Amino acid sequence: MIVSASYRTDIPAFYGDWFAARLAAGFAMVANPYGGAPYRVPLDPESVDGFVFWTKNIGPFLPVLGRLRERGDPFVVQYSITGYPRALERAVIEPARAADHMRRLAGDFGPRVAVWRYDPILLTSLTPPAWHEVRFAALARGLRGTTDEVVVSFAQIYRKTGRNLDAAAGIGNFAWEDPPADEKRALIAALAGIAADHGMRLTVCSQPDLTEPPAEPAACIDATRLSDVAGRAVAAKRKGNRPGCLCQESRDIGAYDTCPHGCAYCYAVASHPAARRRYRAHDPAAETLAPVARAGVTDTSSRSPAASGTPF
Repeated sequence: MIVSASYRTDIPAFYGDWFAARLAAGFAMVANPYGGAPYRVPLDPESVDGFVFWTKNIGPFLPVLGRLRERGDPFVVQYSITGYPRALERAVIEPARAADHMRRLAGDFGPRVAVWRYDPILLTSLTPPAWHEVRFAALARGLRGTTDEVVVSFAQIYRKTGRNLDAAAGIGNFAWEDPPADEKRALIAALAGIAADHGMRLTVCSQPDLTEPPAEPAACIDATRLSDVAGRAVAAKRKGNRPGCLCQESRDIGAYDTCPHGCAYCYAVASHPAARRRYRAHDPAAETLAPVARAGVTDTSSRSPAASGTPF
């Protein structure tokens, strides 16, 4: 079993103490985001084949990664670094700090551990296509040698995403758009060329209609990469989280509406003030990041499809 931590929130940046406590306990309880019964995800070495972490700040989590290495658990870090203006990313660390983290990940844990995510791509009056090409090139120069892959995708404008963007645009005095597919493909092609110049292949997450050579489809939960990190075979069947997703099957242990980063484009937070309150109120000793009913607890081995880890 591959454990994802997390599509739904930034566990490495904000919930490292909670994760470490759950690792010591050997399991985490997960609140079903679709209204079903809570379920149990085992975290003991015999049950876990590897971890995939998703973050915008791995710094606070580096000691936990050291413990995982001592325990013999392979892991991959999907590290989002975009360098957007504060109107879009109000509390994300500076790209230079994130690049330092990437260099440390590569140096301490090997060149296959870290994957750069330039994701999501958002076109606004602050970040037009030309801005993205310049920003992406600068970031790629700084990250050269730390990773062999950069994952991109355009922002999916769900209802709560649109509401959050509209609110941020009103405060930050910018306009945003969801451009036509041909414009998106043109920008991806330009970024793919820049990535290749810096020793990285560019992959596109769950958007096959935008994926044309030299860009390739992404598998963000990637058993092959985990196998390379582990030095042994990590087997997992393909089970995408949405149409076009090539990820291997995983179990996610996060919770929606708990990330206090405050990114304007976030799909996982309906209310940024509520997410900050939940973060401040969370108990690192609790079994779950989100409140769950104790009745009807189920194990992941027999849970319904509705409980499967998915970012949307």
